[in-house]
Amino acid sequence: MALKITEECINCDVCEPECPNDAIYQGETIYEIDPGKCTECVGHFDEPQCRQVCPVDCIPLAFYESKDALLKKYKILTATKNLHKADS
Repeated sequence: MALKITEECINCDVCEPECPNDAIYQGETIYEIDPGKCTECVGHFDEPQCRQVCPVDCIPLAFYESKDALLKKYKILTATKNLHKADS
């Protein structure tokens, strides 16, 4: 599991565009994070960008995955993204 947005979310729309993996999306009532895409910005930035911009601090750090596991996920996601670009 990666980061999660709590019910304190005010749907302010600032976190979604900050995610380099497109892991944040509008759920039924609040924004949600796809754990299969969230690397907590490992591979992109030193800190999770969604946490940096969230005005209500509704994205607590929840490092359930090791940095190695997050980096592995990053490598898989970027390889897939680059493969799709090559097919275009």
